[in-house]
Amino acid sequence: MKIEVVYALPQGARGVSLDLPAGATLRDALEASGFEFEKHPVGIFGRRAALDHPLAEGDRVEIYRPLAVDPKEARRRRAVRKR
Repeated sequence: MKIEVVYALPQGARGVSLDLPAGATLRDALEASGFEFEKHPVGIFGRRAALDHPLAEGDRVEIYRPLAVDPKEARRRRAVRKR
């Protein structure tokens, strides 16, 4: 089955397309991608998922980087600057 693994980086996303056997898991895809994923949250199509989650044809596996600033705090800072 064909899937895509995408890693979000500050300078832009990097991606790789993989062809995995049926029954492959999220962990299988991440290991085959060659990306560092142990310390990062991961998911499929924007939803967090466990490493043992089975994949389906066409899934987009995503490796998320930690947020630099809490989104609520970022909005507060922008609001203060606009005043």
